[in-house]
Order: sequence, then structure tokens, then C-alpha cells
Amino acid sequence: MNFWDFVSFFFWTFVFIAYLMILFSIIGDLMRDHKLNGWWKAVWVIFLIFLPFLTALVYLIARGRGMAERQREAIQAAQSDTNSYIRTVAGTSSPADDIAKAKALLDSGALTQAEFENLKANALAKSGAPAAPAAPTV
Repeated sequence: MNFWDFVSFFFWTFVFIAYLMILFSIIGDLMRDHKLNGWWKAVWVIFLIFLPFLTALVYLIARGRGMAERQREAIQAAQSDTNSYIRTVAGTSSPADDIAKAKALLDSGALTQAEFENLKANALAKSGAPAAPAAPTV
């Protein structure tokens, strides 16, 4: 095997892998497209099997913009799902929620006024808002 055979082997390997990536992207996009009828999806797949290069080229030209839009929507949906999951797991709440919960505990008698003021000051400190001066205790 000489140098040019080696270069040729790597070139055709690259072309084949690039084609497979395009093929999988097209099939993934076909299945992601909810507006396209199942019969049309089957027609596209049949053409991808029997006329692979021409069909892939036609698909990318004819449906390339929609392909990018569907990919962007899928990424945004995944990001939104991830963010909402992180928010639920982290249990983040606003200072107003923390103060309301502490007030409910104060009203039920589970907290003293001093403990309520301490929780309120902590919640306000978390948000960066200036805390109101605590009531003097006697």
C-alpha cells in the first residue's frame, strides 16, 4: 500500500461516514416531522434506499430549512425540559415564598416571632434586598 492508496482510503472513509451522518439526520428529521404524512415518510425512505445520493441531495435542498427549524425546536424543547427539571430538583423558591411559608408557620405557632424575623432576614439576604430592621425584643 503506497501513500496515495492510504490517502484515498481515508478520503473514501471520510466520505462514507459523512454520508451516514447525513442519512441518519434525514431519517431523524423525517420521523420528527409531524406535518408529513406517514406515506410520504415511507416514500422518502424507499427513495433513500434505492437512490441514496440523489435522494439525500434533493431532500437537503427541498426540506433543508424545515429541517433546521425542527432541529432548533427540538433543542429548545430539550433545554426547556432540562431547565424545568433542574428547577424542581433544586427546589428554588423566591424570597416571597420563603417569607410566606415562615408566616404560615408563625401563625400556626410552630415559630416564635424571633425565629420568623430571622427566617425573613435570611430570605431577604438571599435575594439581595435590604432587610427591614427587626422589632426590638423585650
